Amino acid sequence: MEHLYAPWRYSYVTEEKIEGCIFCHISKHLDEKKHHVLFHDEFCYVVMNKFPYSPGHLMVIPHFHTDKIEELEAEIWDRMSVRIRQAVCLLKDTMNCEGVNIGMNLGKAAGAGIAQHVHYHAMPRWLGDTNFISSIGGMRVYPADFEEIFLKLKAEASKYFI
Repeated sequence: MEHLYAPWRYSYVTEEKIEGCIFCHISKHLDEKKHHVLFHDEFCYVVMNKFPYSPGHLMVIPHFHTDKIEELEAEIWDRMSVRIRQAVCLLKDTMNCEGVNIGMNLGKAAGAGIAQHVHYHAMPRWLGDTNFISSIGGMRVYPADFEEIFLKLKAEASKYFI
């Protein structure tokens, strides 16, 4: 039997589990280093997804806890829209990606992993980033270390999130 090692996933099974909503927890403890927060303001924050679909996968998350975008005040929604646009610019310029997927999965049926708190995704994409490993093997290969990508994005974030 062959083994595929993913040491970065070790923290997932060993770290202290957060009670309640992880996004509310991060909102209350905006620890840039621990939670990989790139930016925050009074309405929302931008964070790297700890278990990304692609390297540099970012999320824009409102401080307000809801699973319904229709419950967000217009000012929060507007600010999230500005921040997702800025996140796309950051990813294109810093990660040299050839495209970016943005979107929301509203509810479990729509594929939301954390359905109780709305959030935007911004995933950098490159031509050929889905290949036989993803399609047949059901796994992903990342070309760089998570912390290295975070530090690179964090160093440039202040140029984009104004």
